[in-house]
Amino acid sequence: MQERDVIIIGAGAAGLMCAISAGSRGKSVAVLDHANKVGKKILMSGGGRCNFTNYYTEPTNFLSGNEHFCKSALSRFTQWDFIGLVEKHGIPYHEKKLGQLFCDNKAKDIVNMLLVECEAVNSEVRTHCSVEKVERQGSGFLLSTNQGKWTCSSLVIATGGLSIPTMGATGFGYDIARQFGLKTLDTTAGLVPFTLTPNLLEQFEGLSGTSADASVSCNGTHFRENILFTHRGLSGPSILQISSYWRPGDTVEINLFPDIDLYEHLKLQQKERPKSHINTILAETLTKKLADRLADLWFSEMKDKPLAELSNDALQTVATQCQSWQLKPTGTEGYRTAEVTLGGVDTDEVSSKTFESKKVPGLYFIGEVLDVTGHLGGFNFQWAWASGHACGQEL
Repeated sequence: MQERDVIIIGAGAAGLMCAISAGSRGKSVAVLDHANKVGKKILMSGGGRCNFTNYYTEPTNFLSGNEHFCKSALSRFTQWDFIGLVEKHGIPYHEKKLGQLFCDNKAKDIVNMLLVECEAVNSEVRTHCSVEKVERQGSGFLLSTNQGKWTCSSLVIATGGLSIPTMGATGFGYDIARQFGLKTLDTTAGLVPFTLTPNLLEQFEGLSGTSADASVSCNGTHFRENILFTHRGLSGPSILQISSYWRPGDTVEINLFPDIDLYEHLKLQQKERPKSHINTILAETLTKKLADRLADLWFSEMKDKPLAELSNDALQTVATQCQSWQLKPTGTEGYRTAEVTLGGVDTDEVSSKTFESKKVPGLYFIGEVLDVTGHLGGFNFQWAWASGHACGQEL
């Protein structure tokens, strides 16, 4: 039987940060993870360079049933605090775009930093340790694992969500919440590519890998970044972002010319370059391949005519189609490729200051297992750091 003040289940971003925070306060801490190595999602994130935070982190960058829940933790451990830790360890980093910070070298730099910090405060990290059963024992908890039995007075669930099951993601955290009578909200894949109908896929065949700067809207929210055509449908940053706001049956609107009034632009080009064709004008913003395909699909009756022969109504048709492209995805690629999980443990069940369950003293939930989901761009990692740190300060 092994005894600890604190046991944290899950050696991901939130769990490791919590271990550092609690260990720094003199608590005896063990982090248990069923995987063969820690921080797998950290290692694979950002193309292997880990988009570890964002300069512009604000509560508005997060989705939750309670929009205020994330404010306390984010204010107590900010992006600047994590950047300070990165700089303390001499890890080189850069801003890619839109405040997104990446390691210059490898994501392993961040994992190694967290492990060094855990070691410095004597927080133990165990891999290959599967928790098979969790029980209440007095005012604490008894855990049965494949590495024996453990007891603790405080138990922290940092097991993440369901996204990317090949990385070891499971619903364990939700099961524990339900076991102890906490409400969980329905989960869905977030920050995930869309799939399209076979008919649309056929129309866009050969465009896989083609991207375009676009504004994408759904349910009153819009994002401006690239969209990417894939052999299954649509991806790219703006598609991943809007997927968190999309629900089955919803229509997505795409503006392929977000910087201009395309109708006025076409009228100007008609006046200045009357012999030019529609696809030529479109290809000055889009790739030639995409411009030609869209002209074939949407404007076949006018694509061979010079602009001089097109009516204002025809130009308006082109502008409307390109700037208000209505698209109804058949679904998403699901948890297999999703970066995050929407929903999870209801934040009404947990203190926003301590992350302790309101029903079960000594039981805590942090990170992605909670109903808090960040936008793309380092925000989900910042939530992990902030919630882990805040919880550790209260254990």
